[in-house]
Amino acid sequence: MLNQYETVFILTPVLSEEQMKEAVKKYQDMLRSKGAEVVHEEHWGMRKLAYPIQKKSTGFYHLIEYRAGGELIAEVELALKRDERVIRFLTVRLDKHAVVYNDKKRAKSKEAVKEEAN
Repeated sequence: MLNQYETVFILTPVLSEEQMKEAVKKYQDMLRSKGAEVVHEEHWGMRKLAYPIQKKSTGFYHLIEYRAGGELIAEVELALKRDERVIRFLTVRLDKHAVVYNDKKRAKSKEAVKEEAN
């Protein structure tokens, strides 16, 4: 059975724009190659951390929402732990209410973009 997950990871701020994109692509490709279906992605950009991590006060935030089997999560998290570019990450399994909430939120933002265009 496939569950829906959301993984947010923070990349070190010393990376260039290209290195940051390369790191994100690595995880996108990993998920897709293991059979996960990427539902949504958001790049939140450079943000200030709530507290310093490894003497860094900012980081590049990226969110990936996907459907996958539970066995894939351990594999993804192990790769994130081993990657020196990743300073923090969090994976959450979304329950049915969170999935509906996220779908509504995305639909609402798409409508807002359409209204602004008209």
